[in-house]
Amino acid sequence: MSRACIITVAITGSLPQKANNPAVPIRPAEQVESAHQAFEAGAALVHIHVRDDAGQPSSDPERFAEVQAGVRKHCPEMIVQFSTGGRGRKLSDRGSMLHLKPDMASLAPGSVNFPTSVYENPPDFVEALAKDMLDRGIKPEVEIFDVAMLYNAAELVKAGLIRSPAHVQFVLGLKNALPARRELLEFLVRELESVLPGATWTAAGIGRHQLTVNHWALELGGHARTGLEDNLRFDDKRLAKSNAELVARVAELASQYDRHPATPTEARALLSLGSAPSFED
Repeated sequence: MSRACIITVAITGSLPQKANNPAVPIRPAEQVESAHQAFEAGAALVHIHVRDDAGQPSSDPERFAEVQAGVRKHCPEMIVQFSTGGRGRKLSDRGSMLHLKPDMASLAPGSVNFPTSVYENPPDFVEALAKDMLDRGIKPEVEIFDVAMLYNAAELVKAGLIRSPAHVQFVLGLKNALPARRELLEFLVRELESVLPGATWTAAGIGRHQLTVNHWALELGGHARTGLEDNLRFDDKRLAKSNAELVARVAELASQYDRHPATPTEARALLSLGSAPSFED
């Protein structure tokens, strides 16, 4: 039997605008529709950022609540993951929507240089955010932008701030952070098995590296992320038509590696998550 691969769709992000690609969903209703199309194409997990009326990054809990309610209504059992990322958002605001209790939330266990800014994650902030997720029953997706962050994650598990088995995401191809190198991903996977036995992992490739990293993740037994947050193009000839088009490509690739797109139920089991609450909750 083929092995399941959880396909994550990162639908919006903090930076892409409709001027870059008209398919980028900005308003909550657009985001719900885009998530639904991606769900039908094979995505089992949706990574959510929200924007304000000007299209800039926001921490507005009401907008997160609207998107979450729409996904739970239209995409049964799809895993909802909120971003606590730092582009354009104050430290004090980045966890302000966690009371909504999504299934998962991103957690970067360290600071790193982004192309034009510092992605700031001081140790006390990381620990407080991890504790908040722990108390609310939210599973972190630990974002690995730097090799040191993997060992920081292991320390958080050791301290009881992240429950085992952990789940991490290796982000490859972002300038000033981890390059998109196959040998590096293989090293990271070996180290993960050593310092966090039993952990699950996803790999995300940024920009032109997205499809290449999708192939590597499928081949190496991990899970795959795609979506307009990371990459606005389908190939070097044209823009992607939608998040669903990018998801469908990964779903089709999976069979080449004796993999299949995980159903939401399979994905929840792989990530040790319970059933989704009803959309009315």
